[in-house]
Amino acid sequence: MPRPRKPRFVNSRPLVDVFSPNRFPPWGREEITLSIEGLEALRLSDYEGLDQEEAAGRMNVSRQTFGRILNEARGIVAEALVMGKALLIEGGHFEMPRRGRGRRRRGRGGSF
Repeated sequence: MPRPRKPRFVNSRPLVDVFSPNRFPPWGREEITLSIEGLEALRLSDYEGLDQEEAAGRMNVSRQTFGRILNEARGIVAEALVMGKALLIEGGHFEMPRRGRGRRRRGRGGSF
């Protein structure tokens, strides 16, 4: 039995979940799916310009795993662009960071 997959951290959900060409190829409309963690890897590496070590730390994965996610995401985006496929952004195995300070805890000397 394989070990459970470690959740990848994603900063936020994507603003848009579909990119579609304005004209489809003669063989018809086709779709390809990019996972949300794949989009996050592209955002951290290509948009923010982080190195793989720092980006992997932000996603809570090893550098090697980050490299695999990034390589797969780049291949999916390239296929969508070259073949004129609609790019759906959905799914994956991820967690989003908690917002705010959370619950306050009482210390020894009373409340904070």
